[in-house]
Amino acid sequence: MGVNGSVLAIDAGNSKTDVALIGEDGTVLSTSRGGGFQPPVVGTDTAVDVLGAAVDQVLASAGAGAGSVAHVSACLANADLPVEEAQLGEALRARGWGRTVEVRNDTFAILRAGIDEPRGVAVVCGAGINCVGMVPDGRTARFPAIGRISGDWGGGSGLSEEAMWFAARAEDGRGEPTELARTLPAHFGLASMYALIEALHLGRIESGRRHELSPVLFATAASGDAVARGLVDRLADEVVALSAVALSRLGLLDEVAPVLLGGSVLAARHPQLDDRITELLALRAPKAVVRVVQESPVLGAGLLGLDHTGAAPEVHARLRAQYV
Repeated sequence: MGVNGSVLAIDAGNSKTDVALIGEDGTVLSTSRGGGFQPPVVGTDTAVDVLGAAVDQVLASAGAGAGSVAHVSACLANADLPVEEAQLGEALRARGWGRTVEVRNDTFAILRAGIDEPRGVAVVCGAGINCVGMVPDGRTARFPAIGRISGDWGGGSGLSEEAMWFAARAEDGRGEPTELARTLPAHFGLASMYALIEALHLGRIESGRRHELSPVLFATAASGDAVARGLVDRLADEVVALSAVALSRLGLLDEVAPVLLGGSVLAARHPQLDDRITELLALRAPKAVVRVVQESPVLGAGLLGLDHTGAAPEVHARLRAQYV
């Protein structure tokens, strides 16, 4: 006799995918991990195939048949716009994994993982930066979060680019002096920004390694460099601006409400960044309660799925207890 799952929870980021099959009582029946979800790079069908490999493993491990799951709750990277969520929802429904499917941007998983009810705001700063908010009546706040064309600034990749811009101009005399002109190339064992620019331009250093410069920026800021400190302060300003706007849209600005911080940059707990975020939020959203999310995002996808199915509070609590 096959196992019936209540929720198939999927958290798919750019680098990895986590899947969990959750029973009707909130018990995690099986889990698996797969590759990254990158439809803009490989196409939708190939990207969903990556999810499918992890889903097949979960279902097989639990002895669950195809179509035996009540609801698929998928929180996916690169689902930045509602139209993209709808398109990916159709692609997942075509696989027949569950009787109903809901696709959300993966930032919603981080938010829901960190709160006991679907009420609050999350800002995620990893390679990029994004912010979402939700309240129990189903309303959400979100931003396109697709880069500079949608007004975004920050994220590890953006910070690295900004740091290189200031360092290049410091070295050639167009800009003010900064230690970044020394610390950035030194990270790659190079003696000058010119050497770093050349190595990146000619492909001797892979372009994808630029994100490694974000921690160098924070270390340079911690040593007192004014330019580096200015970039860290600007990131804090962006985090607070996103938080305050999302809270305002949801009518939470004047209420006690959680503001959750996630992603590799914010989870690193840089003192200057943390202190400025706390200071500015106290002015713009004095009742906001700030916390760094430690919980697994796939838990958030699972909780969103249980919200959808109308599961009892004790079912939510049982699921959460398995991810402590």
